[in-house]
Amino acid sequence: MLRLTNRDLLVEILDPADPFDQKRKGWRYCHGGYVWQVIDRKHGQLLTGPSFPAEPTVFDGQGLPESFRHTRRDTGARLTWRGDAGLAIGAGLLTANPQKDAPGPDSVILGERCPWTVHPFDDHIVFQTRQSAAGVSYELTRKLELSGRTLTSFNQLTNAGDTPLALQWFPHPFWALTDGRAKMRLPAGTTVPENSVYAIAPDGSLTFKRTFGPRPDNQFVLLTLPPKTPLSLSLNHPKLARVTFEVSYVAEECPLWANAHTISVEPYLALSLAPGETRHWHVRHGFES
Repeated sequence: MLRLTNRDLLVEILDPADPFDQKRKGWRYCHGGYVWQVIDRKHGQLLTGPSFPAEPTVFDGQGLPESFRHTRRDTGARLTWRGDAGLAIGAGLLTANPQKDAPGPDSVILGERCPWTVHPFDDHIVFQTRQSAAGVSYELTRKLELSGRTLTSFNQLTNAGDTPLALQWFPHPFWALTDGRAKMRLPAGTTVPENSVYAIAPDGSLTFKRTFGPRPDNQFVLLTLPPKTPLSLSLNHPKLARVTFEVSYVAEECPLWANAHTISVEPYLALSLAPGETRHWHVRHGFES
């Protein structure tokens, strides 16, 4: 486990080179810069996951993972595949499960993992990797920076191949519920489709109509965000005044998902890189006491 620390927070990050940490990583989430937990020195663990506090499945994960999709979320169209060979950027080589009816978490098999170089500093850690397969060649640099009670995740992706690279990326933060519910302050004008759990209150905040039962009870919806505006939100927390979350890009779409253990907002970034092109973006997490 790698760590960033200051007088307020301890950030635990899965180490790409540690055999124990590798067991917690599969094909879904980027291996370098995978934040497993943020610990407040006074209040303890601040993040959760779909089965928290139990050890999660590799597919579910916990903390603040980020993901480069190898297929589109909405259509399932393949993005980083050539024939039967695929590539999960930041994770490794993929093959399709020969068992055609395998459930989603087992639909593909992770083979050779991408190699990571890790550069630790006092207030930040830099992760770098590159890999070529399935007609895709890329270079990825990730930086996690801790400043006071704010953790920022920076991404830099370069298309090192000779063909265009199109894909989707998203953060998947797992925040804690308060007494089985959440109250989230979203940008003015955000709407949510009719569903059994979430509603927009008169003050514009997202609230719960009910609490969740045991798994598999959960709720997925797509938020409609104001156009041309990067997402910024805050929500209540059982141990803190609030947590904040903001991204540097305009989301292509924005899933919202929760169950009895956690809630997550996932603003998707659409990426289309010409050969040699580099893109930068970041995500910022605040933990206000």
